[in-house]
Amino acid sequence: MSKKKVDLLLENVTIEAVAAEGKALSHVDGMVVFVDFAVPGDLVDIRVYKKKKNYMEGFIARMVQPSPHRLEPFCEHFGTCGGCRWQPLPYQMQLDAKRQQVYDQLVRIGHLEVPEIRPTLPSSRTQFYRNKLEFSASEKRWILRDEDPEAIPENDRMGLGFHVGKFFDKVLDIKKCWLQPEPSNSIRLYIRQFCIEHGYEFYNIRENRGYFRNMFVRTTESGAVMLIICFAYEDTERRTALLDAVSAEFPQISSLYYVINEKLNDSIGDQSPILYKGDDAIYEEMEGLRFKIGPKSFYQTNSLQAYRLYCVARDFAALTGSEVVYDLYTGTGTIAQFVSRKASKVIGIEYVPEAIEDARANAAANGITNCQFFAGDMKDVLNDAFVARHGRPDVVILDPPRAGIHPDVAKVILNAAPERIVYVSCNPASQARDLAILCRDYDITAVQPVDMFPHTMHVENVCALKKMIK
Repeated sequence: MSKKKVDLLLENVTIEAVAAEGKALSHVDGMVVFVDFAVPGDLVDIRVYKKKKNYMEGFIARMVQPSPHRLEPFCEHFGTCGGCRWQPLPYQMQLDAKRQQVYDQLVRIGHLEVPEIRPTLPSSRTQFYRNKLEFSASEKRWILRDEDPEAIPENDRMGLGFHVGKFFDKVLDIKKCWLQPEPSNSIRLYIRQFCIEHGYEFYNIRENRGYFRNMFVRTTESGAVMLIICFAYEDTERRTALLDAVSAEFPQISSLYYVINEKLNDSIGDQSPILYKGDDAIYEEMEGLRFKIGPKSFYQTNSLQAYRLYCVARDFAALTGSEVVYDLYTGTGTIAQFVSRKASKVIGIEYVPEAIEDARANAAANGITNCQFFAGDMKDVLNDAFVARHGRPDVVILDPPRAGIHPDVAKVILNAAPERIVYVSCNPASQARDLAILCRDYDITAVQPVDMFPHTMHVENVCALKKMIK
């Protein structure tokens, strides 16, 4: 039985506030209405596309009167590309909304007792702040609303850019992206044009055919550039022609890799990138520490803001130089090494073996001798026997993935009974769930939201916990 199509127009509605998932909200006849791309203060007509018992969702059908706060989006792809949804929202309002999001998850929904949540720490750059982007190729790009599909020339049907919304097989051809500094845009546009002119088939992920699949650009604050180009199968002549052309056109590329990916998906986590030319890695620096970044290495994508995030974590850890620190979900060991100067010993645990290899290499290169790194699933590695073998932690720092921590990990932390815990999270909802368990024995003493991704709804949050005195 097909769902009944919603056809409802709400007229002259004033947008009241910013809501979750990048939407805004209002109330009509006592029902909450969530609206895409709206700004508090907008007076709009809303076309409803979803209606439930307690809420509706819709989009702006007509802007009756824009909010005095509304800004003109700076990107021509705004509204079609799924990223940077908050471009019309002044930056201070974005920061306030992210602080409110943390409050809602921890206090209003999570019912946790917290001190006053600090103002969101702003990003020093709100444009061109990312150090890594992935662009996907598609033989059939997303057709814009004002385009006639029948009138599009054959050589303009391919796209190289970002997937659109919920469509895994649709790619929006990007002219200029404001997320990553040059030469990111220039490299992407050059590769697109070269592939079209030389007849390279762009990939069709739905039918799993084509040659050119996707590409990654990584940059550093010092200007180093890594490029990774992915092909669906080996064709030495065509692969070499493209790699040589890109290398000649962009001599600033210091690390050039390629991947032959014959899988059905575009991820390269299980692939072996092959170095074609240049250095095997690029490096980011932080307080004199150098961190090696390979083609598959994890590194916070906002380098400058990562430094401020780590400073918050280190401050919350309140280290004196005598502590044993456990850095859980350590990645390539950036936080572990960042705090090592103020600790007696740091134990880092991460489930990705390649990341632990990078962590060990980074520590050795930085002359750090008080860090040890272990690879494995956190709930399997971190157990009471591990703690007994390596020493009870005085401080635990954890920065888990969006899903948060496993209950077994929380149990081991509680059994280890560190004096202080610093919980860094990219998802305040899962963080609130985990804190509810930890707060059996701990008080939350500080909460600091950090904006790592301007113009998006995403927020990083750092909580300091101190063991209760019983």
